Amino acid sequence: MFFSILLLAHIQAAVIPIILGIRSINKFTQLNKCKIIPLGFISLGLASICEMIDHTQTSWIYVDHSSLFNWLFYSLLSLGLTFLSISVVKNKFFLTTNICICFCSVISYFLFNKGIALIFQAIISIFLIINWQRTFKDWLFILYPIFGIFFTTFFGTNLSTSGDQFWHILIGPSGTISVFTFYLVLKRSDKTFT
Repeated sequence: MFFSILLLAHIQAAVIPIILGIRSINKFTQLNKCKIIPLGFISLGLASICEMIDHTQTSWIYVDHSSLFNWLFYSLLSLGLTFLSISVVKNKFFLTTNICICFCSVISYFLFNKGIALIFQAIISIFLIINWQRTFKDWLFILYPIFGIFFTTFFGTNLSTSGDQFWHILIGPSGTISVFTFYLVLKRSDKTFT
């Protein structure tokens, strides 16, 4: 029973962002870079698929380790968040900065370690929050840092320190709530964006 719930938590974390990405194609034309929004959602879904493949190497027990699929998970997560962030950026300096930080996140995983990659990923999230809040000014966006950063970090830290796999079940749905937040903010902006 536990394995079924864990598998379902991971499957929904992969499928829902990909569905939202497909639904975003040719939408949100109020944004100049609307074409990259689907890439952001789809990258987040592909990241979850890579995490699932990585879990097959560890019998679905969370193990804090480095591997090709773990690197792909973090890289695609960074890429997805960067795509969403730069979809609203007009300034070329900020656009270039976002892309460079994403690149640093991707290569630092292998050059240094996962911890350094996570620092760059945190910076990507900060840029994302700043860029989206400046653009949309939507109170609903507060759900992203709550679920996508605070809760996923809290659950992941508890999982790492305790080894209790119960926390593993909660990470995917928490991330999915943050992905829905992006989509809902975009949908709401479709009606009010000037």
